[in-house]
Amino acid sequence: MGDMPESAEEVYARVVAAVGVDGRLPMPPQGDWDIFPWEVKDGVITPRRLTPPSDEPARRGESPDRPCGACGDGFAPDRVVWEDPSWVLTHHGAPSGLPLVLTLHAREHLDLGTLDDELASQLGRITTRLVRVIEGLEHVGRVHVNRWGDGGSHLHVWFVARTHRLTHVLGSTAIDWDDILPPGPEDVWRADLHTVAAKLANWGGDARA
Repeated sequence: MGDMPESAEEVYARVVAAVGVDGRLPMPPQGDWDIFPWEVKDGVITPRRLTPPSDEPARRGESPDRPCGACGDGFAPDRVVWEDPSWVLTHHGAPSGLPLVLTLHAREHLDLGTLDDELASQLGRITTRLVRVIEGLEHVGRVHVNRWGDGGSHLHVWFVARTHRLTHVLGSTAIDWDDILPPGPEDVWRADLHTVAAKLANWGGDARA
């Protein structure tokens, strides 16, 4: 197949090869998280009991026993897709169920609400460009942009690309499907990383993938 992008039919064939037409893919790791909102009781999916209010937990980078990984270890060079003096775009180390899942980090230890106007403007421009580039890949239907700030205090924004015409994988559940679906081929994934890096570098910064 080389580095030709995967169609929705090819992704579906990967799933059928793994579990059969009537099979079920395994539960993603989120099912074991304390904050996962669902549980199965008597064969029925039901919301978990909401626990009483408590103190906000310290995020990574907010206490000595939970240091900031980005500041302490830096960004692993083999995961950097693109970078410039203020921003670093990384992948997660290996293909996953969706075509691409990338994370844009502020190089300095800043959170979304502490960006100055110039960095906020840069974030808006880079976000728009990334969505434009990734959605330009023929096998990508749409890119979701997400920022979750409860785990780490160092700003990181996720770009989640879903497969074109794989219409069961829509909306906010796409990130869950990324952990459920069998990983795609590495050559296609690396070709997509290279395309994104090269096209983003047309506006500045350096392609690393």
